[in-house]
Amino acid sequence: MTAGLNTGNAKAALQERGDDLYETPSVATEALLRVEKLPEIIWEPACGPGSIVRTLRKAGHKVYATDLVDYGCPDSEARVDFLMEQGAPTYIGAIVTNPPFKLAAEFVTHALTIAPKVVMLLRLAFIESERRRAILDCGRLARVHVFRNRLPMMHRAGRGTMVAKTNSSAMAFAWFVWDHEHRGPTEMHRISWLPEMKSVND
Repeated sequence: MTAGLNTGNAKAALQERGDDLYETPSVATEALLRVEKLPEIIWEPACGPGSIVRTLRKAGHKVYATDLVDYGCPDSEARVDFLMEQGAPTYIGAIVTNPPFKLAAEFVTHALTIAPKVVMLLRLAFIESERRRAILDCGRLARVHVFRNRLPMMHRAGRGTMVAKTNSSAMAFAWFVWDHEHRGPTEMHRISWLPEMKSVND
């Protein structure tokens, strides 16, 4: 990393974030990979237990995984406060994450200052705000991939495992893609997630 961790501010950020961590269903990341070309090397700065990380690595990407809290993600660095980092490693091609909801705008704003491509899983309502005009109307928001079907329910970390795939979230989600090379209007695409195939022995 290009900047060290400021432990005082990290403690404040941890308090603000609380347990605002919901594991991303693997099907959400798989759907992204079907519609968006991602660079080989990716930074996941809110990796949690590693749901996005595992899916990206399985698809052949190299993922630098960090988080403020150690949730047990394999091959990751804990106690890294993304919002305090002054830059990304030069080899990072994109930042891909499901940010803490309370800090989503801050994550996007900061990511746009340090990475050429930023991909975030956000509530669809994120696009409605006047307060977020600087990041939504900046001309760099290239694509919004909106899920036609609601994602499987996401549990807060430490409160059980993922519920049955027949249960869906009450909220609409989309992958927002910012690209510094993009110019012009934002494209909107409708995408679907696919349920995991069950074994014949299930």
